[in-house]
Amino acid sequence: MCGITGIINLKGLDPEPDRRTLANMNQALSARGPDDDGFYLDHHAGLGHRRLSIIDLEGGHQPITTPDGRFTIVYNGETYNYQTIRAGLKKNGAVFNTNSDTETILKLFAEKGPEGLNEMNGLFSFAIWDKQTQTLFAARDRTGKKPFYYTLVGNYFIFASELKAILKNPLVQKRMEPESVLSFLTYEYVPAPLSIIKGVHKLKQGHFLTFSKNGIRIQRYWNQSFKDKIYVDEKTACAEIISRLERAVQLRLVADVPVGVFLSGGIDSSAIVALLAKNKPAKDIKTFSINFKEASYDESSYSGLIAKKFGTDHHEETLTADLMLDILPEVSQYMDEPFADASILPTYLLSRFTSKHVKVALGGDGGDELFAGYPTFFADRLATVYAKFPGLIKNSVAGLVNLLPVSDKNLSLDFKARQFLLGADYEAVIRNQVWLAGVTPKDQPGIFAVDFFSQIKNIDPFGLIKKELLLCDSPLDSDRLLYFYQKFYMCDDILTKVDRASMANSLEVRAPFLDPDVIAYANALPYFFKLKGRTTKYILKKALRNLLPKEIIYRPKKGFGIPVSGWLRQQLKPLTEKTLSRERLSADGIFNPGAVHTLMQQHFSGKKNNRKQLFSLLVFHLWMDNYLR
Repeated sequence: MCGITGIINLKGLDPEPDRRTLANMNQALSARGPDDDGFYLDHHAGLGHRRLSIIDLEGGHQPITTPDGRFTIVYNGETYNYQTIRAGLKKNGAVFNTNSDTETILKLFAEKGPEGLNEMNGLFSFAIWDKQTQTLFAARDRTGKKPFYYTLVGNYFIFASELKAILKNPLVQKRMEPESVLSFLTYEYVPAPLSIIKGVHKLKQGHFLTFSKNGIRIQRYWNQSFKDKIYVDEKTACAEIISRLERAVQLRLVADVPVGVFLSGGIDSSAIVALLAKNKPAKDIKTFSINFKEASYDESSYSGLIAKKFGTDHHEETLTADLMLDILPEVSQYMDEPFADASILPTYLLSRFTSKHVKVALGGDGGDELFAGYPTFFADRLATVYAKFPGLIKNSVAGLVNLLPVSDKNLSLDFKARQFLLGADYEAVIRNQVWLAGVTPKDQPGIFAVDFFSQIKNIDPFGLIKKELLLCDSPLDSDRLLYFYQKFYMCDDILTKVDRASMANSLEVRAPFLDPDVIAYANALPYFFKLKGRTTKYILKKALRNLLPKEIIYRPKKGFGIPVSGWLRQQLKPLTEKTLSRERLSADGIFNPGAVHTLMQQHFSGKKNNRKQLFSLLVFHLWMDNYLR
């Protein structure tokens, strides 16, 4: 796993200044690659690389250039099936100087161009400079596990694995994109292709980019498909799911360094441990978990159960409020875009202590999005029914919900009920984003300062979702809902969180559930295999019933949440009051000081649970402190 940077100017680089700038950009990614760095420069292109050595520890130095000097690559990620690709290239006469997957991808591109992407199974973003045609080619993996930021400033095309590296280039102005601020409050992250900085973009998952004298051209090479349904009996489906997952787990053990497992005690991470244990001695399986003192958030009994059942070498650490206060500044400094999913904190801590033992960890990401695992999938079904209720009944329901006492417990009844009503009247799919939102569209006009809101009032906060849904190849709302989660929440929240938290600690995380074969089969199964009655992940749970204890399979969904609500009233209160003071907000001119003050008073007094709004505003201003001030 690595970090990549680059500067392209087809009119010619300024050798010394551009070399220094490239070095500064590259240094900003040192945590992504602490083991090595390297550079390539010619008259028009400068490429930089930071390396976390996983495969071919001795021979995998980058950038790598083809013997004829035409193509040069900088690569971030792993291609798990590179040996198979390499064997095919050798049959066609290719000669290799290293044992790395990077050289394999370089030779694959030299022979097949963009078509080679269809052969790659892995997590990656990479760039290849073609000196002969003066063209840069860049690509991002299918599901967006690895990031790629880019911008065009005058004659300069600038790219990097993270925004913070691009901001080291003096040509890039640190100006916020107003639409991205609106999107951040709507999504709790900034969705691709936007970035928080005006003029800087993210390459979307499953896309490649070329930059040449003809400008920037972006093309999709892969997309999730739901159109070709597979109708089989449950026994056949269960066997196929286990077979594909087992192959995916084994494929992700390709490494020249030790590999561990993130173990939450949920069904997805537990499944990975169970499948790994079928082919690996238990004593060699290292598992890692985060615990909480707050019982409604703690999952240690479940992770401990799996560790004991399979006899793994288990490690765990507890995230307390005091420890959270210690690591919040670290995480805020590393997150170069505002990001309000509070589970970034335990993910960061988990990555930090896991990296002390291994360089690679397997995680359970993707299982919920493929098999309809979130409570919102059942809530969406309820909302379809609720939408048909007459207004009088809806008003009565709202009145009863408002009488529920406010609780700080994880996924408490009052929280779920109030969130449900916030989104219930929106159209299918869109209501799910309302449930996930930091600040709902209804409340956005009041929370922004008047002058700032005038810049964004005509922007549809759900415009990106509506545009993306046009590319879904199924007309069914159920498939479109899965498509939405895979395109947005999974890519720009879950996978972004894992990438930033792990790479900040020089750790690579791999996701077997996101193997292309697993995705293809899961998306081809009918929806009633995923959500059956009130049972989420129905077919996955059934497939795993002979591998996992029933306590794991039938446990309630918790998610990787943290007790932010209570912490905002206690340990985080002084920081929140200082960061969101009336004076500070008035000077910034983005948010309405009075509205924010009301949110704080309601939350601190226990009248309302405004944790999503307040945490979003808090991390936004911490981001401003680190990257704009």
